[in-house]
Amino acid sequence: MEPAETIDTVIVGAGQAGLVTARELRMRGRECIVLDREERVGDGWRHHYDSLRLYTDGRRTSLPGLPFPGDPHVCPGKDELADYLERYAAHFALPVRLRTSVSGVDRAGHGVDGFDVSTTGGVIRCRNVVVATGTFGRLPRVPDLGDELDPAILQVHSSEYRRPAQLRDGPVLVVGASHSGADIAYELAGGRETHLAGRDRGQLPLAWKGDRAPAALPLVLFLWRHVMTRRTPVGRRMLPEVRAHGGPMVRVKREHLAERGVVRHLQRVESVVEGRPALADGTALDVANVVWATGYRQRFDWLHLPTVGEDGWPREYRGVASDVEGLYFCGLAFQYAFASMVLPGVARDARYVVDHLVRHRQALTGATPARAA
Repeated sequence: MEPAETIDTVIVGAGQAGLVTARELRMRGRECIVLDREERVGDGWRHHYDSLRLYTDGRRTSLPGLPFPGDPHVCPGKDELADYLERYAAHFALPVRLRTSVSGVDRAGHGVDGFDVSTTGGVIRCRNVVVATGTFGRLPRVPDLGDELDPAILQVHSSEYRRPAQLRDGPVLVVGASHSGADIAYELAGGRETHLAGRDRGQLPLAWKGDRAPAALPLVLFLWRHVMTRRTPVGRRMLPEVRAHGGPMVRVKREHLAERGVVRHLQRVESVVEGRPALADGTALDVANVVWATGYRQRFDWLHLPTVGEDGWPREYRGVASDVEGLYFCGLAFQYAFASMVLPGVARDARYVVDHLVRHRQALTGATPARAA
């Protein structure tokens, strides 16, 4: 199919990573377009559970060039962040095209440099593609055993969970004890018997007081940005664990769960006994609801390129694809450091990707470097 249009760089995803990448490219005088399937910029955040609040305050949530509005000491909620991202795109007049899904990325072929990006609006030919589709992906991961549960048990993935009122009366089991699972279990325990099952992923030794970030947060962010990286032994050990199982508990801790009366099971849910979810030792839990806080899967089958490894993640370093020239990623979990998963780590990753993209293109064309605005 002939391309409907041609542009230098296509960015897939209009979250924080895609927007910052677009701003960096525009500052270097590079043409780009940002494609996103959602109705509004920020909808990826709006779809999360109502009580979700960031771990960073306004000062450290700000993206380059536009301070986060409001009290800089307060950790914003997910809707406030979504609205900020929408303002960010408008403030810098970023070329975002919404309600546009990408179904495939192929080599252009016929000796043409670049890629053909197939979208609901036609084919776009470009020299570079930046994939910014989410830290852990967007495809909910639900164990197959969910199909064996009694139909009377309501099952909800954390991506669908919004508030306690959407669940049925009766006990609830939250499966997955990373930070989102702990947050949801804590909230649900306010009015019903609540079980939380899954390995202890550790917890951050800091206390968030309401909507205020702890005073030691700058030190933690320093460790996340400069110590827990792909260049250090500790970072290289953490990378596969974080990508496979998520991060530690952050705001809600073990003691908070205990105070709230959450029944904690350190075993995983591994089977079904008479229609009920059962732990590794065979103990069946009599519950009316199951919330699967079991994370997401990266889905890259739409990239018709030799880029995905056996672990399901792209073969890349700091967002630069190892096997496909002109292909980049931004916003991946542990793209360079633990901080890549939080707002304060996005700008550095985006700058690295854009620096490489611009240098690579200049090396091919012999063009004079463009100065940032």
